[in-house]
Amino acid sequence: MNVAFVVAATLTGVVVGAVFASLRIPIPAPPSLAGVMGIVGIWLGYRLVKYFDVGFDLLDALGV
Repeated sequence: MNVAFVVAATLTGVVVGAVFASLRIPIPAPPSLAGVMGIVGIWLGYRLVKYFDVGFDLLDALGV
């Protein structure tokens, strides 16, 4: 993981969040900590499946 990308993404998110708040429009993200943690959970589950190399290729199983 490149720390510079993480910092740039965080700063970009802060700027975009500030713009949305200043224009008084809703943000395109969960407005609560529970929603944000749900997204973190999805990411964590994805990384765990990749790390343990489990699962199957759904598109391949469907013949697509």
